[in-house]
Amino acid sequence: MLAAALSLAAVSAEAAGAKTGQGSVIFMHIDGAGMAHWQAARYLQAGPDGEINWDRLPHLAVYRGHIEDTLTPSSNAAATVHAYGVKVPHAAFGTDSSGKPPLAPSGQRLSLMQEARARGIAVGVVNSGSAIEPGTACHLTSVHAREDEAEIVSQQLASGADVILAGGEEWYLPDGVSGRHGKGRRQDGRNLLEEAIASGYRVVFTREELAALPDDAGRVLGVFAHQDTFNDEPEEKLAAHGLPLYAVDAPSLAEMTRAALRFLGGRRFFLVVEEEGVDNFGNCNNAPGTMEALRRGDEALGAALEFIESHPETLLLTFGDSEAGNMDVIGLRGAKDEARMLAEGRDENGAPLAGARNEAGGGVAEPFVSRPDRAGRSHRFVVSWGTRLDSNGGILVRAAGLDAGRVAGTMDNTGLYPLFRETLFGDKPSGR
Repeated sequence: MLAAALSLAAVSAEAAGAKTGQGSVIFMHIDGAGMAHWQAARYLQAGPDGEINWDRLPHLAVYRGHIEDTLTPSSNAAATVHAYGVKVPHAAFGTDSSGKPPLAPSGQRLSLMQEARARGIAVGVVNSGSAIEPGTACHLTSVHAREDEAEIVSQQLASGADVILAGGEEWYLPDGVSGRHGKGRRQDGRNLLEEAIASGYRVVFTREELAALPDDAGRVLGVFAHQDTFNDEPEEKLAAHGLPLYAVDAPSLAEMTRAALRFLGGRRFFLVVEEEGVDNFGNCNNAPGTMEALRRGDEALGAALEFIESHPETLLLTFGDSEAGNMDVIGLRGAKDEARMLAEGRDENGAPLAGARNEAGGGVAEPFVSRPDRAGRSHRFVVSWGTRLDSNGGILVRAAGLDAGRVAGTMDNTGLYPLFRETLFGDKPSGR
């Protein structure tokens, strides 16, 4: 890890000499991940004294994420704020309270990604979930309701984004028409996969097909699952149906991120990447699924860090907009009351507990075990769940590369827009 830290220090020094307004941006949204999630991820992947990729981002700020009409945002409202730089209501999906695209600080009803594309900057979105997920879709689409899935995918494809990698094949095909992963659900009869090919996209469906594309593939559409690339259900349901946590033939988030950076490389670009699994597994209180999603999110952060080490004119920024399931971490010591707690699967307050393997009827069959600490000791722990909803929790913004030093203290969710705008364009919004 020392070599990695020195390498990032060199990147920071070199990035300091790069010119704001001529840079690229990677926004990696690990949806639903708060500080407790990253603590657990560190314990499992590197041990309590180790570092994961998330720890390597040198600049940080506390995230403030309230929206127009509530303290805890919806994913679609938060993504809209990130994309347009203004507060919007809970139901917003690339819209404001009037149902129109928000009036951004630029004075235009355009998201930053839409404006970047209009200025000739390459743009891309990557999601481990479906293409309808707002964390990426709100940067390219504006619809009246989150349930307008077919329209979300239609607008996303029509945006002309250079790279679109996600699941969601069901919304690319007419109702009942079989695709590579399942049957379509569109009621308008359109086959968006055929339309994508006709408009110049290279369309791929598996990890192998994505890896086989050349760096100069042009515009790329990857459709890697019928819905999400993961199965976000409680553990007992996955076990009953013999389902894995993630689809075995779909690329991981890191593989999609590396591919997107290959296709976008050599140009200035704005790339938004989302690991949706942390949020979805957390909301169904699936602890092993949450830990696997965190591992994948951190692996993708590693891919982005590798890129900026050789491309210091790039800003990398990451955070989640809320904590999924209000998860926390409890270390075990083998006491008698802890044995009872594990057997019952609840603490004295009644909060559900979970480990690496859990009994279908309640109880922790096997706690999580950390990697060794610096003294060579491994430690057992469980996670507790406070809810099946999202909570405000403790969210950190972390950054590396060009302009990363501007991330400090606290950062409101509207602060993403001006930071990214200056990195990409070199100007401050003047319209509002």
